[in-house]
Amino acid sequence: MSGRVSTAPSDRGRVLIIAGSDSGGGAGIQGDIKTVTMLGGYAATAITAITVQNTLGVSAVHAVPADIVIGQIGAVLDDIGADAIKTGMIGDADLIVAIAEQLANRPAMPPLVVDPVMVAKGGASLIGTRAVSALKAELFNKARIITPNIPEAEHLTGLQIGDVPGQKRAAQVLLSLGAQAVLVKGGHLAGREIHDVLLTDEGFETFSAPRIDTPHTHGTGCALASAIACGLAQGMALVPAVTRAREYVHQAIRSAPGFGAGHGPLDHAHPLRRNTHE
Repeated sequence: MSGRVSTAPSDRGRVLIIAGSDSGGGAGIQGDIKTVTMLGGYAATAITAITVQNTLGVSAVHAVPADIVIGQIGAVLDDIGADAIKTGMIGDADLIVAIAEQLANRPAMPPLVVDPVMVAKGGASLIGTRAVSALKAELFNKARIITPNIPEAEHLTGLQIGDVPGQKRAAQVLLSLGAQAVLVKGGHLAGREIHDVLLTDEGFETFSAPRIDTPHTHGTGCALASAIACGLAQGMALVPAVTRAREYVHQAIRSAPGFGAGHGPLDHAHPLRRNTHE
């Protein structure tokens, strides 16, 4: 494709999301689009897989051929452009390598947010062993930030994480793989408060919030990473982007609609309702 890349003012924030589709609409591409849109950004997509899932879990996964994924990325970047890129579910090692090569060949790569999606909320594995190795070797060193949860951080580092000091140790290991920053999310740890640990070359910062007692947390990781990417795309510095993203997800959990019999989706549209009521 030889079209001219858009150079229009990017205050709105163009985010290219490379991830899988969630038929239930709570996570993946669907959750990502909702998040970026509600935060005032523009979401474009490259779909890596189609999943058959609802709030009870994933029952099937159909991988999109690598040439189609790469084609989607090229089509978006060659025309619309992107101010940030977010990756989510990429289950195949060869596809990860191809994506990394596609991004590396771009003259100016925008900030990359890598959400190392490995296991669905219901427990289904979404990525193979070779793909994990490829993720670490090919994408982490290009990332402005990676955003693992506790199980993902444990799998990536081989460490057991039971508290904030454990999150910090894992973040140090992950930062050594080449990312500019690491956010180790603490939602899987017990306690009345949730602590997320951010590590950059300037040191640690810990974000805390009261835990909301609810099963309706499907898509929180996708939403957080996409919200961070949207903030970076809109020109925000990293810490303010993380802060706004956490506030967005916290409120989305608080006002979740309660759909489904399992882990229900978030209320992505809460800013719209709040603005309507003001």
